[in-house]
Amino acid sequence: MMEKLADIGVFGGSGFYKFLEDIKEVKVETPYGMPSDSLFIGKIGSHNVAFMPRHGRSHTILPHLINYRANVWAMKEVGCKRVISPCAAGSLQKHVEPGHFVICDQFVDWTDGRKTTFFEGPIVTHPSAAETYCPELRKLAIDTAKDLGIKVHETGTVVVINGPRFSTKAESKFFTSQGWEVINMTAFPEAYLVKEMDMCPLNISLITDYDAGLVGDVPPVSHHEVIQVFNNNLDNLKKLLFTMIEKIPAENNNCECAQTRKHSQL
Repeated sequence: MMEKLADIGVFGGSGFYKFLEDIKEVKVETPYGMPSDSLFIGKIGSHNVAFMPRHGRSHTILPHLINYRANVWAMKEVGCKRVISPCAAGSLQKHVEPGHFVICDQFVDWTDGRKTTFFEGPIVTHPSAAETYCPELRKLAIDTAKDLGIKVHETGTVVVINGPRFSTKAESKFFTSQGWEVINMTAFPEAYLVKEMDMCPLNISLITDYDAGLVGDVPPVSHHEVIQVFNNNLDNLKKLLFTMIEKIPAENNNCECAQTRKHSQL
């Protein structure tokens, strides 16, 4: 077992940690192969935080090829109790506008061929995914976003498609008709695997544009606008992450995430 180096994990790019002082790069080998990259560990408030770029530091790993189990196992190995998963995402509903944040409370898995569980026997284990995301972290993220003046949606369902292609208009219209708010390629199985490892998962969806099914009703967003919204979201995300991490209590007080395995085995 590796030395406990961090208590909070964040899946995100180098923009979140490169300006921190005394960053320590840690390579972790896992039973599931190599993770997307090293862990980069730094201090935020009283917490040691491990950052990992899920697509690799040069953004070369496509969503359907990410080794999600290795990435999550690495976070657990260095001692993380909570894992925050920000992701760029599209909107499926008009009221969820580019520039908004969505703190998702549900997901729909529309992926194919991904390794989605650590539980492959011999002990029969059936984890519940009814409430995947940590209620304690969700409340803290929502309250912090409001305090910072960030437009945030307190609930939302993210449908996760396999990628690397985007949806057709027909597919997108179907997703919209179901009432789902967010579409993305990485939110599953990442957060669910975090829960399987008895850690608290949090999804923060950064809305960059409207999905294809809304093109007929909403003016299409230009490439320039997407980049501008994405960069603005990153600035807000840094503020949100660093502020909320400083507020995270040392112990998990109001959730049962750490009991997931215990409650899943016969």
